[in-house]
Amino acid sequence: MTADPFSLRGRTALVTGARRGIGAAIAAGYAAAGAELILMARDAALEDTLEAIKENGGEATVVIADFADPAAVEATAVELARTRRIDILVNNAGTIRRAPAAETTTADWQHVVDVNLNSTWAVTRPVGAAMVERGAGAVITIASLLSFQGGITVPAYTASKHAVAGLTRALANEWGPAGVRVNAIAPGYISTDNTTDLRADPSREAAIRERIPAGRWGEPADVVGAAVFLASDAAGYVNGHVLAVDGGWLAR
Repeated sequence: MTADPFSLRGRTALVTGARRGIGAAIAAGYAAAGAELILMARDAALEDTLEAIKENGGEATVVIADFADPAAVEATAVELARTRRIDILVNNAGTIRRAPAAETTTADWQHVVDVNLNSTWAVTRPVGAAMVERGAGAVITIASLLSFQGGITVPAYTASKHAVAGLTRALANEWGPAGVRVNAIAPGYISTDNTTDLRADPSREAAIRERIPAGRWGEPADVVGAAVFLASDAAGYVNGHVLAVDGGWLAR
């Protein structure tokens, strides 16, 4: 164990979907822990994230990829794995579309699955393969409470997040012997773009908040500690785990 087991100094982290919300918070937290950042986003509007990284003493490179196009994401990831040493991968890019199952279109289903699952695979396979070849690395995917539960009016999102949890365990089994740890974080109800509609509905917002033992919605910053831990030497014997950061929601 190193003197500071939570330090990420000397490591490079690739974070997807880091424009705002949880991804932006993790990127800034990694910079504070000493990591160099590569941000993969669908557009270059990352000024706030880049400023936060700079304020935390870090540096970042930006690469553009549309997560609704897994083939393009894979091509970008293959090139990154070839040209950069990536020690930490955070699969954060995600989307949600809300509609009753009977009214969910095939196009909406495919879009959500492509962004949340297929593009996660498209990044993880080449980057993880390079980690396996080197014999070290950490992969962290942002799962969801709906990796455990069914939810309401989000069938594609639920299916994709269940799949992400399964993929985490499958890759942990294969890559663990090579020194690559694969884990996931399941955030609870966090104040992000994905929960805007829920927070705007007074009855749903109140019902959700009343179930959370912590008594409040989470903030993106609440996820950062778990993300730093799972990327660091402090989690050297943590593999194949889906860590809930939910204020106690699943305990109810």
